[in-house]
Amino acid sequence: MNRDPKIVAFLCHWCSYTGADLAGTSRVKYSPHVRIIRIMCSGRIDTAFVLKALREGADGVLICGCHPGDCHYQSGNDKALKRHIMLKQMIGQFGVEPERIRLEWISASEGDLFAKIVDNFTEQVKNLGPLNWKETMRPKSGEYHEQT
Repeated sequence: MNRDPKIVAFLCHWCSYTGADLAGTSRVKYSPHVRIIRIMCSGRIDTAFVLKALREGADGVLICGCHPGDCHYQSGNDKALKRHIMLKQMIGQFGVEPERIRLEWISASEGDLFAKIVDNFTEQVKNLGPLNWKETMRPKSGEYHEQT
């Protein structure tokens, strides 16, 4: 069964969300398989948000923030980059492809770029196939089993 991917996108309020809004008001077409969550700053993305999105059915997570040096909170995008690197390593240890998480910088005037990134990431995630978190996280024999 080849289903459309489910993608959650966390967009910073000041730049990326405004860029996505520009794409919409300019009628730039992009993949409808992305669900946008507006946050104040990409530096606010906690690793738990990304893991929860994946665990609850997302096949990929896109994080977008202001370009380096343009963060409205000075160093939010630096924090986002550090967390992104750590997250990719962490999910790789869980047996999840690190390519399911992507970080991009998009300014308020880059609606076309937002659409291209969404389309590209959607195709990338589609090629990876659906994420079956429960299968990926199933303990192997002899490992710890959580009691339910």
